[in-house]
Amino acid sequence: MYNQFKTVILLGALTTILLLIGSFFGNGGLFIAFLFALIMNVGSYFFSHKIVLAMYRAKEASQKQYPRLYHMVEKLSKEAKIPEPKIYIIPTQTSNAFATGRNPEHAVVAVTEGIMHLLSEHELEGVLAHELAHIKNRDILITTIAATIASVISYIAFTARYAALFGGVGRDRDSSNIVELLFLALVAPIAALIIQLAISRSREYLADASGARFIKNGKPLASALKKLEDHARSHPLHFGSPSTASLFIVNPFSGRAFMSLFSTHPPMEMRIQKLEMMKF
Repeated sequence: MYNQFKTVILLGALTTILLLIGSFFGNGGLFIAFLFALIMNVGSYFFSHKIVLAMYRAKEASQKQYPRLYHMVEKLSKEAKIPEPKIYIIPTQTSNAFATGRNPEHAVVAVTEGIMHLLSEHELEGVLAHELAHIKNRDILITTIAATIASVISYIAFTARYAALFGGVGRDRDSSNIVELLFLALVAPIAALIIQLAISRSREYLADASGARFIKNGKPLASALKKLEDHARSHPLHFGSPSTASLFIVNPFSGRAFMSLFSTHPPMEMRIQKLEMMKF
């Protein structure tokens, strides 16, 4: 409940930033920017899963070749009360997993070849439960909404930087106008990014907790996360894009975030601690 409430507050903060900076350009400019970002993100919402799967060379798993994987997903889907997602395999020995798709009816779970060798059966079940929790909680929809608002803010910031080159727009060209332009161009997009990443981290905590409830045990996922974090440090992924890092259960490109504020994932120590403290 806390993470759900936190997500609402963070989305509200993003919207507030958008409304504040929108007043600078007037309703017309804000509407055009919002429409542009909305079209871009709606397209991403419907087709991004195909792009991501192609980016990571993922192929649909054969039930004959991966019966254990199919059995786990079938069992967990019933527990989560969602349709069974399609299962894809990513051809790399890097150990990781992610879920994608626009809703529970069009969902995909992708796991790497490496994760099935690294984790025990119970640990792999914990990871799959986490990914199905993302599907059940409609995290892709929520992150798409956040991306839409953040994209509008970034677009307006770009416009503000362009306007600053010509001495300001829309109002008298005085010092207060320059200050507003600087806020739009510099502070607003950074604040939007921080809030967007905070939403991503909040949804990770929620997926951890929901996944642990599906299997009525937080320790297998906690153990899996420790192994995956250690493995990511020594075996980072060498293809794909860092912009998709938030999809994965742990950051596949680096085990250590540049700064906690700009991390796509919560601190691993906190995730593990929360899972180990859960009571069932």
